[in-house]
Amino acid sequence: MLPGSSPSLTALFHGCGSHLKLLKCVVDGTGEGRVRSTTPAEDRYIVLSAKRNRRTTAQQVADQFLAASGKQISRKTVAIRLRVGGLYARRPIVCVPLTRQHRTARLQWCREHHSWTEQDWACVLFSDESRFSLSSDCRRQLIWRESGTAYRPENIQEKDRYPICSIMVWAGIMINGRTRLHVVANGTMTGQRYIDEVLLLHDCPDSEGIQRLVWPARSPDLNPIENVWDALGRQVAGRNYPPTNKNTLIRALTEEWDKLPQQLLDNVVQSMVRRVECCITLHGGRIPY
Repeated sequence: MLPGSSPSLTALFHGCGSHLKLLKCVVDGTGEGRVRSTTPAEDRYIVLSAKRNRRTTAQQVADQFLAASGKQISRKTVAIRLRVGGLYARRPIVCVPLTRQHRTARLQWCREHHSWTEQDWACVLFSDESRFSLSSDCRRQLIWRESGTAYRPENIQEKDRYPICSIMVWAGIMINGRTRLHVVANGTMTGQRYIDEVLLLHDCPDSEGIQRLVWPARSPDLNPIENVWDALGRQVAGRNYPPTNKNTLIRALTEEWDKLPQQLLDNVVQSMVRRVECCITLHGGRIPY
């Protein structure tokens, strides 16, 4: 500060009068800051609106708030209030619906295999079918949820139907190995059809002694190959030239399947012991895998 001068004069001399004014507001409590657009009670209403319908957008919450209170707020304000309330926009977990019978069957199956070790599971070929599509609209919908609550029932999107114009593939994985990716030309690839058309004719000509492991219905989360399908989909979507039609999609799927690291396949197979234990803990409910 200049000798004999006031703080305001010194601030003006150094070109920082606005900073001094702001500091004065903070220190003496004159409160010249921006007025908050919502009250604490209104903040709670905003959070409650999002929790009642977790698939609503920030703009829709703002519209509901306007209709209820007569006050207009921006969607940015809504997003901030929800974030302060512990809600974040996230993609929902997509799962197939589970009935009580499904949960009972899953629980019984896991109890029957609870004693299996990693060495036991290493002798299993995990195979299943999956559909891949050029569209990904199901991944664009977001929900409002708290951190660490992805697998709560209210945050899960149940889905039965496959997208139109999709391609079905079938493959199998095991420790230190995998089958070729088989594109299903017509219809659904059942386990018996796969053995007849793929394993016996192409991959395992001497495999008459193959034993089928009965799998509980509606249980893709128990099958480690589901994680591999997810990785395959990300690899295809991340290509420099993503597929644009059926033929390029088949080519991309086949090429990326062969490129998947074996360590990824081994890791998901080795998770079977944990999957079974987790399903028993959740009484046959969905597991976070």
